[in-house]
Amino acid sequence: MNSFTHQAHPYPVNRNATYANKGMVATSQPLAAQAGLDILKKGGNAVDAAIATAACLTVVEPTSNGIGGDAFALVWINDELHGLNASGRSPEDISIDDVKQAGYTEMPQYGWLPVTVPGAPGAWAELSQRFGKLPLTKVMESAITYADEGFPVSPTLGKFWKKAYDTFREELTDSIFSNWFETFAPKGRAPQVGEIWSSLDHADTLRSIAETNAESFYRGTLAEKIASFARDTGGYLTTDDLADYKPEWVKPIAVNYRGYDVWEIPPNGQGIIALQALNILKGFQFGERDAVDTYHKQFEAMKLAFTDGYEHVTEEKDMRYTSEAILSDAYGELRRNEIGETAMQPKAGEPSLSGTVYLATADNDGNMVSFIQSNYKGFGSGLVVPGTGIALQNRGSEFSLNPDHVNALKGGKRTYHTIIPGFITKDDSPIGPFGVMGGYMQPQGHVQVVMNMIDFHLNPQAALDAPRWQWIKDKVIEVENRFPHHLAQSLADKGHDVHIQIEPNSFGRGQIILRDPETGVLIGGTESRTDGAIASR
Repeated sequence: MNSFTHQAHPYPVNRNATYANKGMVATSQPLAAQAGLDILKKGGNAVDAAIATAACLTVVEPTSNGIGGDAFALVWINDELHGLNASGRSPEDISIDDVKQAGYTEMPQYGWLPVTVPGAPGAWAELSQRFGKLPLTKVMESAITYADEGFPVSPTLGKFWKKAYDTFREELTDSIFSNWFETFAPKGRAPQVGEIWSSLDHADTLRSIAETNAESFYRGTLAEKIASFARDTGGYLTTDDLADYKPEWVKPIAVNYRGYDVWEIPPNGQGIIALQALNILKGFQFGERDAVDTYHKQFEAMKLAFTDGYEHVTEEKDMRYTSEAILSDAYGELRRNEIGETAMQPKAGEPSLSGTVYLATADNDGNMVSFIQSNYKGFGSGLVVPGTGIALQNRGSEFSLNPDHVNALKGGKRTYHTIIPGFITKDDSPIGPFGVMGGYMQPQGHVQVVMNMIDFHLNPQAALDAPRWQWIKDKVIEVENRFPHHLAQSLADKGHDVHIQIEPNSFGRGQIILRDPETGVLIGGTESRTDGAIASR
């Protein structure tokens, strides 16, 4: 790790990397980070801290995640990396015909049609039962307290809350959305920065989940409330859909990038896209970060990987090509050879047949967790289950209505999933968790921060603070305003359609914790583009 974590910051930043040796929590909200650290101080491990932070984030950052969302985790514990897929399936009774008969030509964002079974509560319970040290009732105390007593709205949160309210006020006029406004806009507007917001229903739901290890959510009183709301308002979720749900332990996938193994959750997540891009890029040598050739090759590799992802990625059992085939050295070389001197119009290849929050935690015993949780887009579907505070996700809007597409909608299926936790190891030893949230920016952010650390020797904070870029479609690339403008012009000369964006939040929000394998010292970075914070001891 020493080879890529100590270079000084080459860009204007708000903070330096954080160092600690007894524990660390990095996430997008200071109160949630502190909740995780408190659990470490009470004898919990990194898994307990991750759950505490995740549950707290459903309260203190509801614009990005909630009880009704999904989650994924990579857990380093007992000298092994474990993967947890806690994404939910579509209701068994939904079909493409149902969506088309409702008048849609593509999956909508709001209402019942895009709602899938929430996986986040199941993730908390599963992680706690398998690896936690403290009971959920203790671990979730801070989340319950903030929901019950309230908390002051932070600056970035207030900005996105108002933006969501303004959108929902215009678009969600049906009475089935009234519970969202009662819960998240109780004064007839979005809470203002510094204003106290609370939700007693949210607190009661978190308390029920903690006391029953999430059984009430899937097979108890909360499940019945969710299913009853669906029955009464034209939804598809049933008590059977909820009762049949269980998170799945999966074997993480990886590519070796310059001696480091970079790990992701296998499909249905899009982490494979980040790995494919790195697999393409590892065949090149990069002398410096801020160079036209570096950016050009990154853009092209990302386009190729994303185009394959859009074409091939869905729930793994339904994929035409295996993860191993997509990440093979031979296919990486094949795609690498397609990169020329000018911007290409990407097309999917054919391998050989064979609204989000992110957090990272580490404890004094060497355990580390990479955890991500999301409603998908903003507050999700716009539906809040009456009397519960549960905002239901709209993850199903990722499904295709083309019956021949690999990610076609059908009952009981997991869709292509954007949220992805990352992890780095070297020589079978943990280096640490990392992640960049934000829709399709996520694999692009993963590639950029990994290369910033490994290729260009930036420490975690500098790796996060460096100006970012994002491939949008075709030859369109968006770059942050801090991106060197002379390089943007040179890249445009290569055929890239480069757009400079003022809004920093469209480029994702990340967190990183690395452990020095020699000293055990933790080195953390948190997102300067939001209310990010690191709590450590």
